[in-house]
Amino acid sequence: MSDQVVDIPERSRFVLERDGETIGKAIYRREPGVITFTHTEVDPAIQERGLGSMLAKAALDAVAAEEGTRVVAQCPFIAAYIERHPQYQPLLTR
Repeated sequence: MSDQVVDIPERSRFVLERDGETIGKAIYRREPGVITFTHTEVDPAIQERGLGSMLAKAALDAVAAEEGTRVVAQCPFIAAYIERHPQYQPLLTR
């Protein structure tokens, strides 16, 4: 079993894939210099502990690698993840 997170910009989402099947997604909206996360979900049939966090971490790490891009965490799951992981708080817009 292999899990990976992939950005699909043409669909405005990061997807969590397991063996080629999408099992989760973090939907976003982009504007110059800002990414707004609006919704995150993991397939309820396989909501294993940590899959949502894996998705959030990978998405935020990808944003952090983009020099200067800031995050708006409208999605409650992403907002809570950032709250629990202070290393991502500098990404938030002020």
